[in-house]
Amino acid sequence: MSRLLLWLGLGFLWAPLLLLVGYAFSASPIPFQWGGFSLRWFAALAADARLLEAAWLSLRIALGAATLATLLGGGMGWVLARQGPFRGRALFGALAGAPLVLPEVVTGLAMLLLFVALQGLLGWPAERGATTVLLAHATLGAAYAAVVVQSRLALLDRGLEEAAADLGASPAVVFRTVTLPLLAPALGAAWLLAFTLSLDDVVVASFVSGPAGTTLPMLLFSRLRLGLTPEVNALGVAILALAGLALGLAGAMLARSGRQSGKAG
Repeated sequence: MSRLLLWLGLGFLWAPLLLLVGYAFSASPIPFQWGGFSLRWFAALAADARLLEAAWLSLRIALGAATLATLLGGGMGWVLARQGPFRGRALFGALAGAPLVLPEVVTGLAMLLLFVALQGLLGWPAERGATTVLLAHATLGAAYAAVVVQSRLALLDRGLEEAAADLGASPAVVFRTVTLPLLAPALGAAWLLAFTLSLDDVVVASFVSGPAGTTLPMLLFSRLRLGLTPEVNALGVAILALAGLALGLAGAMLARSGRQSGKAG
């Protein structure tokens, strides 16, 4: 009975995605009708300049946001894991993890109000676009990166660092030669998670973007309002494949990090 319930649950989760993949390879111009195997809609997708432009913009934003989120989140995770008790620690931890629990609508509205206030006070940003989307996505991804890095540091054997220090290594050398290599899988996983979050976000980006900052998910959502097309099915398959690859790499890095922790212990 338990296996039956498991398969029913998996079918409920994966059936829509499998239908999307199947219809993406259909030759029929009707998006939800099978008309024989064909790659025509992938060819049409490759010839759509507007979609390709939005995809390239989303990729650039995701690369920058993931890198910034990893740096910020790594720093927050380090403070929470290594700095010990300090005044305001509870508030710092709550603020660092707030994007994890807040609805994206609230996060997007808050970021919009912040950018409007900064524009009024400093004149920056002059307009909302790719830069504001990047900063908003980095803020969202930093919370996830902080959790990953903090968890990894909590499992890290401090004895390895102490042994290096006892052998005369400076704190900078200990961090570069011992801590950072052990932390690298977690940093890589955090980067991939932040990259995936940025690449498929539409809610936060809708609040903080402008005419020059239309990302691929936003363009896709606007086209869905006019009716589904087989070309959109092909786009969904491409996004699904990219997101699955990123999450798979993140999972592999986390698993490798866990194995390293077990060996070190």
